[in-house]
Amino acid sequence: MGTYVIPFLSAFILSCIAGPILIPFLKRLKFGQTERDNGPSSHLKKKGTPTIGAWIFLIPLILITVGAYFIFGALGREYDAYKTNTITLLLVTLGFAVVGSYDDYLKVIKKHKDGLKAKQKMILLFIVSLIFSVYLYMQGDTYTIINLDFFGLHGSLDLGFWFIPLTVFILVSITNAVNLTDGVDGLCTGSIIIVLAFFVLISLTFSGNQGIRVFCITLIGGLCGFLIFNYHPAKIFMGDTGSLALGGAIGATAILLKMPFVLLLVGLLYVIEVMSDILQVAYFKKTHGKRLFKMAPIHHHFELLGWSELKVVYVFWTFTLLCCILAYFCITL
Repeated sequence: MGTYVIPFLSAFILSCIAGPILIPFLKRLKFGQTERDNGPSSHLKKKGTPTIGAWIFLIPLILITVGAYFIFGALGREYDAYKTNTITLLLVTLGFAVVGSYDDYLKVIKKHKDGLKAKQKMILLFIVSLIFSVYLYMQGDTYTIINLDFFGLHGSLDLGFWFIPLTVFILVSITNAVNLTDGVDGLCTGSIIIVLAFFVLISLTFSGNQGIRVFCITLIGGLCGFLIFNYHPAKIFMGDTGSLALGGAIGATAILLKMPFVLLLVGLLYVIEVMSDILQVAYFKKTHGKRLFKMAPIHHHFELLGWSELKVVYVFWTFTLLCCILAYFCITL
């Protein structure tokens, strides 16, 4: 039990300590949030709130994960897979964090309101995803096999070379989807905590890799600490640094657990968010200016219907929790 309590508490405490240090620092640097002029009027007061706050939970994640890597290494060769998966998850998460940091840099420092152009962001996300995918493919069929245990089905499938394009598609898709979800105080943070908790439970149920569990539990601890400052009214935002990193983290975790398709259910919130955005754009073009939703992504639609931010967050958190519960029973049938 201490194997899991210690990384959780360590990350939580470090995040709680980092918050009061980083928030005033970012305020002095004027690393403030910019808001869309056509967004909900209630969001205008958020302008200037410090952003790029993801390092509140990323720094503890780095320190504890690297520590776990060396601890697993000291325990002997039988723990090689544990330490490899732990550091692999950390590196892919930081890879996406770097892309997000560059995007935030352009928005906050260079005052480019939209940050990276869509094509530029997609290329950078593709590169990080491809490096991760090729690395796993080169490790052999230990990683290219996926489980098909879902809705009573049982078995596995070796994707071979097709593992690479599938993994790239999953990572690029989930990072973009999670990125869209980060638009309401605490929404992205809380939903990711729920999804990571699901992965911990699945890992425990099927005797999964201990390194993956330590990584997920550490990230949960860091996010719980961050949520204290990100809960409405937020004192700090994670920025694209955080949302892209978190999308990469859950995507890579699902892949290493050999259950990539479970993201369609446990991450259904993110699927709906990105689909609402796609449908909004398509409908707008098709009807020459009409809107399918009051605003996209869909969490803003509910805000403009009169829902408070807290109501949106609680409903969407509950929806994610129910999806995770359903997914667990579908897998364990």
